[in-house]
Amino acid sequence: MLRNDYSEIAAPQVLEALQKCAGEQNVGYGLDVHSKKAEKLILERFGLFENEAKAHFLAGGTQTNATVISYFLRPYEAVIACASGHINVHETGAVEGTGHKVYTCPSADGKLLPEDIEKAVLLHADEHMVSPKMVYISNSTETGTIYTKAELLSLRGVCDKYGLLLFMDGARLGVALTCEKNDVTCEFIGEICDVFYVGGTKNGALMGEAVVIKNKIDAGSFRHHIKNRGAMLAKGFAVGIQFKRLFEDGLYFELAKNSNRTADIIRAGLNDAKIQTIGNSPTNQIFINVKRDLADALIEKFGLELWEDCGHSKTVRIVTSFATADEECEKLIGFIKSR
Repeated sequence: MLRNDYSEIAAPQVLEALQKCAGEQNVGYGLDVHSKKAEKLILERFGLFENEAKAHFLAGGTQTNATVISYFLRPYEAVIACASGHINVHETGAVEGTGHKVYTCPSADGKLLPEDIEKAVLLHADEHMVSPKMVYISNSTETGTIYTKAELLSLRGVCDKYGLLLFMDGARLGVALTCEKNDVTCEFIGEICDVFYVGGTKNGALMGEAVVIKNKIDAGSFRHHIKNRGAMLAKGFAVGIQFKRLFEDGLYFELAKNSNRTADIIRAGLNDAKIQTIGNSPTNQIFINVKRDLADALIEKFGLELWEDCGHSKTVRIVTSFATADEECEKLIGFIKSR
């Protein structure tokens, strides 16, 4: 199946780590030794000291976004996102459900521009309108694109100018950091963002996202908010064990590299088959627009997701994962060429 990057239960190494700890008894709610070790490994990887930031482990991306955003915004404050942003399109109004408006800006490639953020801030000029306080971005984006170092610096600049928090959704951070076109380091993300999260669900974990928050913007009550939002896992160690394994020896990045490597195999095959990809994704999401009969066949045989029905044609999304094998890529390309 090439439908998404969380179809498999988990990477074998992660399952093995969980199995090794199956008979243990651990303190709950993320206060266990595994979670503490995982936190230390993650902070170190992103160039942060324990007195600079803290890492918290939640279950999934939507839960994480809604919990983080509602924690930092006052009732009258809003978050800025691009129109295709996950919090706007694929979270069933979870952020709005916490009482906060998602103000959207147009984007052709899934990325926010500093001038659009500035326009949004200046538009909300008085107390009769919501007050933008946070900028939400995802890396990689919903269309598989990535932010460059220069682009992130520009976003940081406009955030500093208007006193906005910069929040990076890292559900697919692994593929963003390991694709060939990336020029951003983990340490740079740790420096540039006020809060970000490292996605596990879409990169080999059974479940889990690791939220990293700078101490300078947190009054120390985030754990209270996690509990209040129903997001605190009693068996928090189950997520801590996974992230500890993912960051012990670079496994997190090795798994992401396979997602990108197999996506590149598919891109090369599509090019050979004279099928042009849509957009500029260098990561594990690929979009193609093909005739309806071929799209339907691909959806049925390979589980691809219908992205848009264009009438005479359909756009489908291909997504590779940590577990995608070269043979699966070859079968897809062979099938397309045979039609």
